[in-house]
Amino acid sequence: MINKYICKKPGPRSIAVIERDKKVISQCLTREHDLVYKKAKDCWIWDEDGRRYLDFGANVAVMNVGHNNPEVVAAIESQLKYGTHCGFSDFFSKLPVEFAETVVKFLPRKLNTVFFSNSGTESVEAAIKLARWHTGKKWLISFEPSFHGRTMGSLSITQSLPVHRERFGPFLHAKQAPYPYVYRHASNDPVIVATECLNKLEKIIKSCKKNVAGVFMEPVAGESGYIVPPKEWVKGVRQLCNDYGLLLIADEVQSGMFRTGHFLALENFGVTPDVVCLSKSIGGGLPMGVTVANRKIMNWPAGAHANTMGGNLLACASGLATLKYMKRKNVGGNAMHIGKFMLKKLKKMQQDHEIIGDVRGLGLMIGVELVKNRKTKAFAVNERKKVLCTALEKGLVLLPSGKSTIRICPPLTITKKEAAKGLHIFEESLEALHG
Repeated sequence: MINKYICKKPGPRSIAVIERDKKVISQCLTREHDLVYKKAKDCWIWDEDGRRYLDFGANVAVMNVGHNNPEVVAAIESQLKYGTHCGFSDFFSKLPVEFAETVVKFLPRKLNTVFFSNSGTESVEAAIKLARWHTGKKWLISFEPSFHGRTMGSLSITQSLPVHRERFGPFLHAKQAPYPYVYRHASNDPVIVATECLNKLEKIIKSCKKNVAGVFMEPVAGESGYIVPPKEWVKGVRQLCNDYGLLLIADEVQSGMFRTGHFLALENFGVTPDVVCLSKSIGGGLPMGVTVANRKIMNWPAGAHANTMGGNLLACASGLATLKYMKRKNVGGNAMHIGKFMLKKLKKMQQDHEIIGDVRGLGLMIGVELVKNRKTKAFAVNERKKVLCTALEKGLVLLPSGKSTIRICPPLTITKKEAAKGLHIFEESLEALHG
């Protein structure tokens, strides 16, 4: 009999929910585990059967301030007394304004005007429309591999997995240049890889014949494998945008909000974008998308873009409490401290385990790429699935990224003790491949 569960058969209460899910929920969702969420606290999740798991996924890099953060919960509860929705596209309200004022304080000075939506892909959609409106040009340039969302506009610049785009075209006018995936390049020299990729980008820019609306970049390629690009490349992209008068749009949906130690991952490279897209953890667990640009760029007229739920009061209350908590608790500092500790441990594991081809990361955005053979670098797809399942059985939630990378992105509140515990389980799961 074929096992109908992703990993080991879960408990009876979890099974009951999964069976109900299959009857009414579209099965296009990418479920990675048979984990049925019941509740969570800080870095821990409990399933419907009462089993506890250490969370190294932060519900896909969303719960940066920890699950069920008491300050965020209190802010939501307080706002509930006054209302949940104000129709911000048609009326004014103090709370969204206060949230926007707080957001821009975390950003470079020139990023001073905010548009609210409800998700990462919506924040990218807004950036696409803004770039086209502001420049009057049509071509969009992104990189391969990259992920910017699944709605039709953002999907036009997404180049990660074939299933994302299959049968959904035609797309917007978009071209892709190579992302500097140093580990997968013929040369192991970051400077050579960066130079080659920049040369190809410039050729694509020229091929668009002065008709480029914007260049969309992930400072760290998230869904494509937690790929950290060379600093020379990031700076080079900024320079090319300057040279050709192009908007540089940073997709910081996953890499932002102190995930890499800095509020924006681009700060690690000393680069400032013209437009930035934020989401995931900025809402503290509630749906929130934020697109930010300079007032001179975001000068489109009333009606050019809007939505119903952007600036939702509960999401703004949650987001405001999240940002205040991040600043006061210095979660970025903790991300850097624990991230260095974890990278050191993982690089030691790499020496001991042939299956680990590469370890890379910034702060608590860490990728561990598994390979069948270090010489051929063949993707260890099935082996990764076994590691994810074994880790879950041992009480650790891990998520995949790219073709055979395991992403490590715990809440930024994680302690050194919790990090060490999770890494111990991870190594046990690697060892189980040979047992």
